[in-house]
Amino acid sequence: MVERENKSLILGLDVGGTHVDAVVLEGKRVIDKVKIPIESDDLFEPIWTALLKLIKDKKDSISQINLSTTVATNAIAQDKLEPVGMIIESGPGVDLSHLTVKGGVFFISGYIDHRGVEIKPFNTNEIFLAKNLFKSKGINLCGVVTKFSVRNPSHEIKIWELLKNDFEFISLGHKLSGKLNFPRRINTTYLNSATYPSFKRFYKGIIEALEKEKIKTQVNILKADGGTVELETAKDYPVYTILSGPAASILGALALGVPKEDGIIIDIGGTTTDIAFVIQGIPMLEPFGIKIGDYNTLVRALYSFSIGLGGDSAIKIIKGKLKIGPEREGFPKALGGPSPTPSDAMITLGLLDLGNKEQAIKSIKDISIILGLDTKSCAELILKEMVGSIKKAVEKALDSINNKPVTTIKELLYGKKISPKFLFLIGGPAKALAPFLKEEFGVPCYVPKLYDVANALGAALAKKTFEINLFINTADEILSVPELGICKKINKSFTFEEAQKLSLSLLREWALSKGMREEEFESEIIESTSFNIVRGFYTCGKNIRIKAQIKPGLLFSLGEIENA
Repeated sequence: MVERENKSLILGLDVGGTHVDAVVLEGKRVIDKVKIPIESDDLFEPIWTALLKLIKDKKDSISQINLSTTVATNAIAQDKLEPVGMIIESGPGVDLSHLTVKGGVFFISGYIDHRGVEIKPFNTNEIFLAKNLFKSKGINLCGVVTKFSVRNPSHEIKIWELLKNDFEFISLGHKLSGKLNFPRRINTTYLNSATYPSFKRFYKGIIEALEKEKIKTQVNILKADGGTVELETAKDYPVYTILSGPAASILGALALGVPKEDGIIIDIGGTTTDIAFVIQGIPMLEPFGIKIGDYNTLVRALYSFSIGLGGDSAIKIIKGKLKIGPEREGFPKALGGPSPTPSDAMITLGLLDLGNKEQAIKSIKDISIILGLDTKSCAELILKEMVGSIKKAVEKALDSINNKPVTTIKELLYGKKISPKFLFLIGGPAKALAPFLKEEFGVPCYVPKLYDVANALGAALAKKTFEINLFINTADEILSVPELGICKKINKSFTFEEAQKLSLSLLREWALSKGMREEEFESEIIESTSFNIVRGFYTCGKNIRIKAQIKPGLLFSLGEIENA
């Protein structure tokens, strides 16, 4: 963790499914905060309003804007992904006939083997057949994945050249991860394209709001692992931001003083509830790829999962039983929404002061009549059902986690069983639900003072990170680092160990050149592969790929919690 004073203003802004939350920091103080409702798919208005309320005459004092968002996460949790046409070259030995995505799948011939050698070229006519099939279905997003593209991306690149003018957006598997897991790379590529429209709306809203206010400053967005990437870069890699919102929540909770024990961070939003675990106060990490919904991915992420349950989830009676979510049909009845929600139950019980209380009570009373309960008992039942669903999700996750080695952002732990000793609650409904969650889980509940904007705070306090990719082909004696504009000749004897050391050295030089102090610098290698290059019957060199990054973390901690 980095300790430093900085009197320039930092703006943290989280765009969720129901609200834009934002904070402004001056040094180590939060000097203002705001929560603006999102009323349509057009994100410009709430983002602009949040900026307007916070910055006023301080535009020239903003040194940095850090963003996080749950828009892509919510699209997956609510099954609102856009259709994607997937072109897949699987080669022999893999049966993917069961694969289904929202859109369509077209398998093509052709094959590049594990050495990166082309065994069979693909048939160009198949690409045009795939295009015509997808276009006939109105599909305007595409993903292209060939089995060993991380060792030879030529087929993916050639297919992109053929299709680049025919689709709004095309994702290529080799650009998203250097790891070999083919099914996970397919899912990652699919989600990168399927979440593109959601992220594009978010991106457009941010850019328009900044342009309207004539704000010119560095803008970063949180990745799933708590690191940051420039907003302009993230536009082509929305899959990296799938768990951006939950990552911000975890960082916000850490900044607000998570106890140094095993525990659970629960961020209750309007659309989803995000759940994460800490081991002795240290977040868990999924270094090989997070699972979100039904999709195993290659997205390196702080471990968390989302359930389609929030304060604004629609409440229905199905066959005489309560059903809460995963759909969000709009605002609570108290704010003129179409369906009763848990927020209306909280308002009915006096736990939340929001909107038209009489309208909230009426909506809960209508449900209570169907269930044969009085209004108060019905409201309590709704919240007990809600926290019961949260507990079931937590127990299911714990069963899975405790049956395998776990990785924290510090180390890999074998045989460690997580036994939560506390709940750390953030998000708008956190304080209202704390008594119910405390009773359900039977452990202390902590609610920090800034619980309602903890996600925006986490975004604001995220340390700036940067990653580089080092590529080496010893057969051709070439070394390149695209991010740094490096491309030079090397000796054929260049080793994997030398490549690792060089990547960390180059990363350090870059960080120091950008003003990072020596004591702030922490680096890590997050991907590394080396395999033989075979030409004819002989090994003629090695293909080495190293991805290194500045380790994610917090600028500083505020450390304010209180027991609920």
